[in-house]
Amino acid sequence: MRKLILYIATSLDGYIARADGRVDWLESVPNPDQLDYGYADFLATIDTTLMGNATYQTILGFGGDFPYPDKTNYVFSRQRGQADTAFIRYVEEDPATFTAHLKNQPGKDIWLVGGGQLNTVLLNAGLIDQFIITLAPVSLGAGIPLFGPDAVETPFKLIKSESFETGFVQVVYEKVPPPTPS
Repeated sequence: MRKLILYIATSLDGYIARADGRVDWLESVPNPDQLDYGYADFLATIDTTLMGNATYQTILGFGGDFPYPDKTNYVFSRQRGQADTAFIRYVEEDPATFTAHLKNQPGKDIWLVGGGQLNTVLLNAGLIDQFIITLAPVSLGAGIPLFGPDAVETPFKLIKSESFETGFVQVVYEKVPPPTPS
């Protein structure tokens, strides 16, 4: 079975973006050696992305070419009848049902790009297998949280942590398997 991995950056206070969706604060931390924090290696392990429509619109707002043209990209939207593009397919069905089905298909792992609402739905459905969270050395005070207020308590175990000279810290957590019946 394919793993669903939430690979994302957050501020120290748990926000993935400003309230208006901007992530300019990620570029505010000096990175003179142009570290990619394992991003290229991670991209090689996935062949599919999942994102909410607001996250997709933020990505389009960066300008330039679409960043994942060699992946199968799904965008969840509540708006009906949106036309697919050369690089993305819109999904109107329930995100948890769609993702559970997708995880059972052959392929590489799946990147949950975000945002907070989709993260919450898939966390609550027990579908996120791994978190790779890069903490930025900045506090925003407000914005879009990593998870919404309906997120259920879910245990994970720490697999790895790494700190960088830039002040970023990356942590990897995996889902704790359910206890086996005795």
